[in-house]
Amino acid sequence: MYFRSWLQPRRGLAIAEACVIGVLAALSAVFLKVCSGLLGAWRVHSSHVLPAWVVLPIIGLGFGYLAGLMVQRLAPEAAGSGIPQVKATLANIPMKLSWRVAVIKLLSAIIALGSGITLGRQGPTVQVGAGLAAGMSRLVPTSPDHRRQMIAAGAGAGLAAAFNAPIAGVLFIIEELLQDLSGLTLGTAIIASFIGGVVSRLLGGRSLNLNIELLSYSSRFSFPEIPFFLLLGVLAGLLGALFNRGLIFSLQFYRSLHISLPLRVGLAGLVSGIVVSLLPESFRDNAGLREYVITGDLNPSFAAIAFVAQFTLTLVAFGSGAPGGLFAPSLILGSALGHLVGVLEYQITGDGSPVTYALAGMGGFFSAVSKVPITAIVIIFEMTTDFNLVLPLMIVSVTAYLVADKVVPGSLYEKLLLLNGITLTKQMSVEGILSQMTAKDVMQQRVETLDADITLEEAKQAFASSHHRGFPVVEDNKLVGIITQSDLTKSLSRNLENHPHLREIMTANPMTVTPIHTLSNVLYLLDRYQISRLPVVDGQKLIGIITRADIIRVEADRLNCENPNPGPQPEPSYVVYQTRSPSTGRGRILVPVANPETAATLLKMAAAIARDRHYEIECVQVMLVSRHSSPSETTVRTAKSRRLLRQAEVLAKKWRIPLHTQIRVAHDPAHAILETIKDRHIDLILMGWKGSTSTPGRIFGNVVDTIIRQATCDVVLVKLGTSPIPNLHYPLSPEGAPPSPIPSPQSPIPNPPFNRWLVPMAGGPNARIAIKLLPALVTLSDDPQIRLTRVFKPWEFRPDMTVLEQAIRQLMRRRQLSSTVIAAPVQADSVVEGVIKLVETEGYDVVVLGASREGLLQQAIQGNIPEAIASGVDSTVILVRGAIES
Repeated sequence: MYFRSWLQPRRGLAIAEACVIGVLAALSAVFLKVCSGLLGAWRVHSSHVLPAWVVLPIIGLGFGYLAGLMVQRLAPEAAGSGIPQVKATLANIPMKLSWRVAVIKLLSAIIALGSGITLGRQGPTVQVGAGLAAGMSRLVPTSPDHRRQMIAAGAGAGLAAAFNAPIAGVLFIIEELLQDLSGLTLGTAIIASFIGGVVSRLLGGRSLNLNIELLSYSSRFSFPEIPFFLLLGVLAGLLGALFNRGLIFSLQFYRSLHISLPLRVGLAGLVSGIVVSLLPESFRDNAGLREYVITGDLNPSFAAIAFVAQFTLTLVAFGSGAPGGLFAPSLILGSALGHLVGVLEYQITGDGSPVTYALAGMGGFFSAVSKVPITAIVIIFEMTTDFNLVLPLMIVSVTAYLVADKVVPGSLYEKLLLLNGITLTKQMSVEGILSQMTAKDVMQQRVETLDADITLEEAKQAFASSHHRGFPVVEDNKLVGIITQSDLTKSLSRNLENHPHLREIMTANPMTVTPIHTLSNVLYLLDRYQISRLPVVDGQKLIGIITRADIIRVEADRLNCENPNPGPQPEPSYVVYQTRSPSTGRGRILVPVANPETAATLLKMAAAIARDRHYEIECVQVMLVSRHSSPSETTVRTAKSRRLLRQAEVLAKKWRIPLHTQIRVAHDPAHAILETIKDRHIDLILMGWKGSTSTPGRIFGNVVDTIIRQATCDVVLVKLGTSPIPNLHYPLSPEGAPPSPIPSPQSPIPNPPFNRWLVPMAGGPNARIAIKLLPALVTLSDDPQIRLTRVFKPWEFRPDMTVLEQAIRQLMRRRQLSSTVIAAPVQADSVVEGVIKLVETEGYDVVVLGASREGLLQQAIQGNIPEAIASGVDSTVILVRGAIES
């Protein structure tokens, strides 16, 4: 107990943590500077030994590709400068920030900067420091606010170590990142930034590599120079705004190319190498170029070339997503611009110091780009320690900020996040979350339900095998009531246990909410009626359920900045073709069609289920495109796919079943199917399966495995028998001619006949779902014969027949079922052996596996019962998995 209380967030712990973060951030900043400097020196030396026009493009392409590949494969969050990601994390936006991101950012930035692209190392050090702090904050139990404070301190320490400017690190946190002046935040930021700056300076890291004292430099400022400093501020503001617009355009341009991140960064390195090889040698070293511009002779043509080259190459490099920042390029651009204005002032008045203008221009352009004028002033002052420079810096930086914000309002980092679909607002309070999020955002889409016609004994068993304290009660997929443990207890006390159906004790017409109800409304209803869960309905259809725990979970996730789907997500699929019928059904069956030889059989099964349940059918075909192409922008040919969907429309018309069709263009077929399930509120998906897979690590195959694990509805997999079924494939009739005759729903399927049905039973929810499907499926045969069986071990003296007896009673309640139903156990060493032996010896046409939930999900992943049975028999195998909770 004492140890746990010691670990709780306290001021002493926060200070100690800030000290460690400052040291780590400084070490990482010095490591980045030294390693990138060594690579840069090797690159410059190589350009002197070999032809520069050969060496520089090759190094840029190779190192750029390697850096992009490292980021793409290991930590996609490490792309770009890193400051937008830190800013989003501190705004409680789910964004991954960890040790892994920090390490990959550090290594990839070294390689990228060593390739010669014109980006800086200061931005990456901010993300590296924040990532190290985020990783450290997870080692001890801390609150979300404490974690945010440590991340902000790490970011400030990284900036302080990069510039040797501890005060600037603190101001950057306050001005741009956290905007929090509370005592603990300010204290930890000051400590971390101070330690980061001191350690970096002790290890020899002067940011400018420029010793002002050795240059016998002293800034000069007089009143007549104010108009020239104002002119410099206006120019810095206008060009800084143009620079920001160019960065956004560059990002959008690279995205329009639809190439991978390694190729984008490699292309940027190649272009930079080619351009730099054509420029004077001074341009091959960015740090040396900055020093030359500041302290060099009056050379306006060189400064103009430096400005244009740096401006263009920075846009080329940054838009590629290379791990590098904008601070260093902004300083070089500002120094070149200031040098030009200083030369202009010298030629007009014969007085003035171009060095002063160059340093003031650095602060002005930095302020215009990053929109942090106070930080810009302090950074330049801390690097030069020249008090005479403060007033010119203030004039230029503030003017540049006002002009840039007038031309292009808003933060550059927020615009970069907006390109990725992230909108930063003020930190939402709990009330804000409750008023902005809806039931659809939070509800559980996988809902366990009970049928209104089951017995009380079956309901008791459902409660016994589940951790839930209540279930929605449905009839024909419509919500008709809700049943809780207290309802069962009351039925026992009133001696109602002999009533045959659940509808006798359920709470009819329960309180419900719609998908667009806000969480504040949901919480009000939960508290007003003292209930623990609310069904979510769309019309009369049950689409989810929401509990108090769901609301608490989403609040905790938002506070802890936890992303439920970390890593890069596939681009959404795009619907290029669709048809719609009147929505008259009570639910929907989804049939993905791909193989013309099996599509008609699957559709016939779907039609049988749809007629039985009064469902609609949704047919989808997925067309795959390269991941380097956008599904919404790729041209595809749909003629062949439309012909296949037309067959489904003809069949549905004959059966008088509403049928909808769509063609989706996607990167991944499984995600396209899952999107269809969500968008169309699918109740059941029926899809074919070849019976085996050669994919390593997969049981049913990539697509089917994903559907089994993630689909929010009932899943029915069908492996058709090996014999052909010629009369189920109907070609399209000529244009204008009547469609080919299609058998009636009761017509037999002669090859192979679906007459003898074997249903192994093991209990559990999936077994009940399989039994509910049987009455519809057996309409596919003339004389159906159903055998329910349960495999028991040879040493079991008397097998338990309870499950089989309950299944027979459930089937007998279907009055229209005219089938022979028997229940007989079978003795075998394993379920697989017993089922396969029965199929081979007694010649069953169809095997329906309604295995228990664990049997189908866990064993499917491990490659046990379902896959072994389907692969071991030539008959048709139907695998059933009911919708389950996430």
